[in-house]
Amino acid sequence: MKTQLTTVAVSALLALSTTAALAETTVDSCNRQVTFDAPPKAAISNDVNLTEMMLVLGLADRMVGYTGISGWKTLDEEMRAGVEELPELSAKYPSKEVLIGADADFFFAGWNYGMKVGGEVTPETLAPFDIKVYELTESCIHIGEKDAASMDDMYNDIQNLGAIFDVKDKADALVDGYKADLAAFTDGLAPLETAPRVFVYDSGEDTPFTAGRYAMPNALIEAAGGTNIMNDLEKSWAKVGWEPVVERNPEVIVIVNYGNVTAEEKRAFMMNNPAFAEMDAVKNDRFVTLEYIEATPGPRNIAAVKTLAEAFRAK
Repeated sequence: MKTQLTTVAVSALLALSTTAALAETTVDSCNRQVTFDAPPKAAISNDVNLTEMMLVLGLADRMVGYTGISGWKTLDEEMRAGVEELPELSAKYPSKEVLIGADADFFFAGWNYGMKVGGEVTPETLAPFDIKVYELTESCIHIGEKDAASMDDMYNDIQNLGAIFDVKDKADALVDGYKADLAAFTDGLAPLETAPRVFVYDSGEDTPFTAGRYAMPNALIEAAGGTNIMNDLEKSWAKVGWEPVVERNPEVIVIVNYGNVTAEEKRAFMMNNPAFAEMDAVKNDRFVTLEYIEATPGPRNIAAVKTLAEAFRAK
């Protein structure tokens, strides 16, 4: 009898251990692995594109708020409807106190998307308060090496969020749909004789802020059939001088629309500046606008590729 009880007890312990192991989920987040014993119940996302990733996965009811939107950007009607029940806890980057005060257990952010290297809010500073962090894949270049930006960066984030929140089937279905949609679109495109030279104009007049090889527009431009003239810039988003832009003579200029300076004002600055008069994109008035939410990693990247592909082929 004693042996039988011991055997039963061991079996029970093994069963409990197996159940606990099955409940754990581990994902790669930049240079770390993050393990979750259960899906988060009090999540916070930073920035409009990361918040939309949460929304397309149906995770609004697992969130206690969002941060980092109204300080720079506005929400369109679709996004407003998605977050109407949620408070914006900070107009720009949140402080550690904001996240702790909301009783958060999860923060979806990135480097320069709500966190700064060596700043107050990092995975390490939040760990003592049981707030786990998943980092936006595109942003990992700020703390280590990674490949050039690709569509897989966005797909990876959607699928990792699916694993973290136990909605893997939904995440996989979304990613499969994005891939199929993009493939069907690009397969039907008229071929280009040569890849157009493209410059991404985010902001700045004295020195432009643009997208290097590790920023999402680099992937969007390539997927649409173009070449980012700054694809040798070993950074994500960064300032450059106007001289290399003029020298590389872009045929198309992509304007990222957000902030106090409108896309039309950015276009007017370039069209009216004598220094840019001989630039092919300016001579032919070939500008295309992407909203910030389209130019940064998120569900609207597929629409962004379509917009760019059509602009590259316009006469």
